Amino acid sequence: MPAITRTNNATLHYRVDDHTDPWKNAGTIVLQHGYARSSQFWQPWVPYLSRFYRIVRPELRGHAGSPVNFDPARDSTLANYVADVVAVLDALQLDNVHYCGESFGGIIGMALAAEHPARVRTLAFVSSPVYQNAKSQDVYAAGFPTREEALRTLGTRRWAEKIYGATDFFPTGTDEGLRQWYVDQIAHTDAEVLCGLYGLLRHAHAGEFLPRIAAPVLGLYPTAGLLTGNEQERLLREGIRDLRLIHLPSASHAILTLFPATCATHLLHFAAQHDGIACREP
Repeated sequence: MPAITRTNNATLHYRVDDHTDPWKNAGTIVLQHGYARSSQFWQPWVPYLSRFYRIVRPELRGHAGSPVNFDPARDSTLANYVADVVAVLDALQLDNVHYCGESFGGIIGMALAAEHPARVRTLAFVSSPVYQNAKSQDVYAAGFPTREEALRTLGTRRWAEKIYGATDFFPTGTDEGLRQWYVDQIAHTDAEVLCGLYGLLRHAHAGEFLPRIAAPVLGLYPTAGLLTGNEQERLLREGIRDLRLIHLPSASHAILTLFPATCATHLLHFAAQHDGIACREP
């Protein structure tokens, strides 16, 4: 997998998928995964998007087996995560992209669009909160006083099994293979990386960025979710000047994985609308 190393030593891996016509100057969609996940979670979206857009899927620093050559407690700042995305864009010589972030990846997008408006053509969120609510903090603590204690005591795999493998994170009837794959993917990320990032998430509130977002915004959300809900959506509606919200019929945070075709199609047509192109074969 290609990678760059920032001046602060963080190694940033990314994937590029491009099945566009080689004689066309296709645009780019950046797909940024969220907390504890990886670029692999976007794989089911790629066939729907990469025929018409170049797809860039960055890994969050330290995730998915990437080297932990930074201090997770010190360096897990929102400014660093935004700068990581900018560094990947610069390395690929991408001036202006469609950005889509899932969960924490959406919070990065809110800050990116506010701080670097010229780099973001459109912005999309998938199950992205504006802040971490108390209920989600309790659930992810997995019965321990804090999430950090749970992660350090159990390790990433056992923590993931308790959260994603044995709870109602997924709806009843979900393929057990999906649950196991989800846990296996998350287990690749070191517990200290997740503790460091949670130190940021616990206090982060992206509301300050919302009024400064000039790009058109698409929000894809479950009808009910652990991290999102009416209060979070109220902040989005009041803060963002050009917002389209679409709800998927689920109470699960994991619509990225449960509805890949539906979500990817909405994103494709949103980007294409603002590029003035038709995403279909002649």
